[in-house]
Amino acid sequence: MLTRLAYRIHTTLERYLPEQRLFLKSEHATRFVRLRPATQLLLLVGGGALITWTFLASSILLMAGLSAGSDRDQARVQQALFEERLISLSSDRDLRADEAVRAQERFNLALDEVSRMQTRLLASEDRRKELETGIDVIQNTLRRTIKERDEARALAANANTTTAATEVSRVKDTVATLEIMSSALGQAARERDEMVKLADETREDMAEVLRSKEELELRNDAIFARLEEAVTVSMEPLDKMFREAGMSPDDLLKQVRRGYSGQGGPLTPIISTKGTAPTPDEIRANAILEGFDRMNMYRLAAVKSPFSNPIPSGAYRLTSGFGYRSDPFHGGGRMHEGIDFAGSYGTPIKATADGTVVKAGWSSGYGRMVQIRHDFGLETLYGHLSEIHVSVGQKVSRGDLIGDMGNSGRSTGTHLHYEVHVGGRPVNPMTFIKAASNVF
Repeated sequence: MLTRLAYRIHTTLERYLPEQRLFLKSEHATRFVRLRPATQLLLLVGGGALITWTFLASSILLMAGLSAGSDRDQARVQQALFEERLISLSSDRDLRADEAVRAQERFNLALDEVSRMQTRLLASEDRRKELETGIDVIQNTLRRTIKERDEARALAANANTTTAATEVSRVKDTVATLEIMSSALGQAARERDEMVKLADETREDMAEVLRSKEELELRNDAIFARLEEAVTVSMEPLDKMFREAGMSPDDLLKQVRRGYSGQGGPLTPIISTKGTAPTPDEIRANAILEGFDRMNMYRLAAVKSPFSNPIPSGAYRLTSGFGYRSDPFHGGGRMHEGIDFAGSYGTPIKATADGTVVKAGWSSGYGRMVQIRHDFGLETLYGHLSEIHVSVGQKVSRGDLIGDMGNSGRSTGTHLHYEVHVGGRPVNPMTFIKAASNVF
C-alpha cells in the first residue's frame, strides 16, 4: 500500500515537475545528474523558504531601523523642547525681573509724591489756622474800631469846632484803617478758600496714588505667582531624576557651584534692600531667582552625569542585567557589575556624559574597553568594543562617538558591556537611564 501511494505521488509530481537531467561534460567523459520530481520539489520548497526568510529578516531590520530613527528624532525633539522651555523661562524671568524693578521704581516715585503732597497739605493746614486766627483778630479789631467810630461821631456832634475837626480827622484815620483791614480780611478769606481747594485736590491725588499702588501690588502678585509655578513645575522632574539615581540634590548642587566655571556665574538677587528689612515682594523675587539658579545648576549637573543611553539609536536588546547571574563560561553564580546591550556588529557607542577618557585599549576580560571619568565621583565603562575612537586624556561630551560594538575579550557574542561607578563602587546603570526617561 505504501508503494502504491508513493507511486501515485511520484506520478502526480511528474505532471508538474518532469524528471530533468543535468549534463556535465569534461575532456575525458560526459556525466549527468538526474533531478527527480521529489528532488526538484525539495529544491523549490527550500528556495521558497530561503526567499521568505530573507524577506522577513529584511522587513524586521527595516522596521527596527525606522523605529530607532523615530525614537532618536523623538529624543531630539524632547531635548529641543526642554532647551526651548529653559530659554523661554529665562527670558520670562528677565522680563519679570525688569518689570519688578520698574514697578518698584514707580512705587518709590509715587511714595515720594505722596510725601510731598502730605507736606504741602500740612503746610496749608497750618496756614489756614494762621489765617483763621488773623481773621478773628481782625474781626475783634473791626468791632472795636466801629465802636470807637460811633463814639467819635457822638463826641463830634457835641464838641466845639476845633475839637470837632480833631475828631473828624480821627474818624477819617479810623475809616482808612478799616478799609485797609477789610481789604486784608478779604485777601485772607480768598487765600483760605484756595488752601481748602488745594487740600481737597491733594486728598483726591492721594486716593488715586493709593488705588494705583493697590493695582500694582495685585499685578506683582500675579506675576510672582506665575513665576513661582513655572519654577516649581520645571524643578520637580529634575529633582526626582537625581533622587531616583541615588544622588543627593543638595550635595550635588554644592559640588556644581564649587566647580562652576561658565561665563556669568550663579544668579544673584537683583533687588537691594540697602540695609533695611526686605519687603515681601523682595523676598519672593529673590526666592524665584534662587529657583532659577538651582535649575541652571541642575542642568549643568545633568550634562556631566551619565543619564543618557550609550546606544541612543535604540538598535539593541538587553541580554543581561545588573547583579548576580550564572557565569556563561564556567557556570556558577557571579556578580555582573553592568548591563549588556546586544546589537549589530559595529553599532556606534556614544559617551553618556561629559568627561575625560582615563582608559582606552585592551583590558583582560573586557577586550577593547573605554573608561571615562565624570564629575561628582562618577565613572562609566564600555567593554567588548570592535573599534575605539578616543584616546587617554581626551575630553568628550555627551553623545560623542567613542567606539563601535563588537565581540572582543571574554564574550559569547556581539554586545556592549556598560558599567557606571559611583565613588568607585559599581551601581545599576539602568537606575540612571530610567531616572532620565521623563526628563530627556
